[in-house]
Amino acid sequence: MAASILIADDDPVQRRLVENMVQKCGYEAIVVDNGDAVIERLTGPDASAIDAIVLDLVMPGLDGMGVLSKMREAGISMPVIVQTAHGGIDNVVSAMRAGAHDFVVKPVGMERLQVSLRNALNTSALKGELQRIRHSREGRLTFSDIITRSEAMAPILRIAEKAAASSIPVLIEGDSGVGKELFARAIHGSSERRAKPFVAVNCGAIPDNLVESILFGHEKGAFTGATERHMGKFVEAHGGTLFLDEVSELPLTAQVKLLRALQEGAVEAVGGRKPVKVDVRIISATNRRLLERVKEGHFREDLFYRLHVLPLTIPPLRARRDDIPHLLRHFLARFAAEENSAVTGISGEAVAYLSQLDWPGNIRQLENAVYRAVVMSEGDQLGIADFPLIPAHAPPVEHAPPLMVERPAAQPAMVSGSEIPIAPLPAPHQVGTLSMLSANGEVRPLEELENEIIRFAIAHYRGQMSEVARRLKIGRSTLYRKLDEATGEDAAPTTRPIE
Repeated sequence: MAASILIADDDPVQRRLVENMVQKCGYEAIVVDNGDAVIERLTGPDASAIDAIVLDLVMPGLDGMGVLSKMREAGISMPVIVQTAHGGIDNVVSAMRAGAHDFVVKPVGMERLQVSLRNALNTSALKGELQRIRHSREGRLTFSDIITRSEAMAPILRIAEKAAASSIPVLIEGDSGVGKELFARAIHGSSERRAKPFVAVNCGAIPDNLVESILFGHEKGAFTGATERHMGKFVEAHGGTLFLDEVSELPLTAQVKLLRALQEGAVEAVGGRKPVKVDVRIISATNRRLLERVKEGHFREDLFYRLHVLPLTIPPLRARRDDIPHLLRHFLARFAAEENSAVTGISGEAVAYLSQLDWPGNIRQLENAVYRAVVMSEGDQLGIADFPLIPAHAPPVEHAPPLMVERPAAQPAMVSGSEIPIAPLPAPHQVGTLSMLSANGEVRPLEELENEIIRFAIAHYRGQMSEVARRLKIGRSTLYRKLDEATGEDAAPTTRPIE
C-alpha cells in the first residue's frame, strides 16, 4: 500500500490538478473540499490512515489555519504541506508556527510537490523511528508504535489491546522475525504495569543446566561457581511483565518448576529454603506450533494450558504485503540517519520488486536488507540493483524483472470510446511478472509480449492514454494503432479519452 495523501482544496480544478500529481508521484490520493472534512477524516469513526496532508489555507468555513489549530488540539501529528495563491511572508510564518511542514504557492509544479512530499514523509518516518527507539528503551512502547496498515493485522491488534487491559497470560505465536517481542512490549506498555519492569528471557539461548538458576534465582554456594546470590528473572520482573521468548525450548525439568511458579505465584531459588511470592504478568512466545510440541511429548500439556489462555498468531510478512512499503520507508529513514547517508528514497520499481518477495526471515530480513542497501548504495535513491542478495527468494529465472507496482484492486475498466476491456490486477497490491516463455518452453513472440505490456500499462494508469503513451515512449497515434492491430477492431477513441 502506497502512502496516503489527503488533499483539501475548495477549488475543484486545483483539487484535480494536485490529485493527478500526487498519483503520478506514486501515492494514494484522498480528496476533500473543506476543512471540516479533513478533521472528520482524521478523527471520525471511519477515520483512515493518512500519511501527509496537502492543505489549502483559504477555504470557506474551517480554513487551513483552523485545521492546523484543531489538529494541534487533538494531538494529531503528521506532516502538513500548506498551499495558497497568496504567498506572503506573513502567511508562511503563521502556517509554520501552526505546525505546517512546508509551504507551496499555487499553482505548484510537479517536481516541487514531489520533493516536498518526499521530504515530509521521510521526516515523519524518521521522527516515528526515533520515538519508537526511545519508547523501547524506556519500556513505553504502545500499539501506535507498531508499523502496520494491513487488514490482516487489524483483528490481532484488537485482541492485543483487550489483553493489555488485564493480566491475562498471552501466548504469541508466529514465524521468526514477525515482531513477537514488539507485540509483547506493546501489551506491557499499554497496560497498568507499564511503570514496572519488562524482563525478556530467551529460553532457547539458556543452557539446560542454568535455566532454573536464571529464571528462579540461586543462593550463594548452591552449586559450583555460585559465588554470590542471584535473584532470578521472576523476582526481577516483580510487579511487571516477564516475557518468555521461545518458551517451547524449555527443558521438561524446568517446565515442571515453571508450572508450579505460575500456579502458586511463588518461586523457589536453587538452594533456597522457602518460596518467594512474586506478582508477574506472563507473556510467552514461540515460532513453533506449541500444541504440536505437546503431541510430540516435548512440552507439558498442563503447562500449555497455563500459557495458552489468550493466543495471538502474528501472520508472516508475505501475508501482509501492504506493510512492506511503510516498513521500507521507516527503515530507510532510520538507517540513512544513522549512517549519515545521502540516500533519500527508494524507487517505485524497487518497492514493487521487494513487495512481491516472500521474505522467509520476515521483518528482520527486510530490515537487514535495507540496512545493507543504505550502506552500500552510491546514489541518492535505492533501486533493485541495491538488493543483490535478494534474488535467492525471487521468482524463477524464466521470468523478467517485476513490472507491476501496487495499486488497489479495481473493477474492469474500458478505454474511453473503445471496446477494449482493461483487466484489473489479480488482487490488491499483488505484484506480477512478464513471462518470457510460453507453456511449451519456447520464447513468446515479440508482438504478443508487446500487446501484453500495453494492456498492463493501460490498466496500471487507469486508462489515461496520454500517460500510457508517455511512459511507453511512443506517440498516442502509435498506441491506438497497436491496439487496433491487437484487437482487429477500430480502437481509436470516438470521445475525449481519459487524461
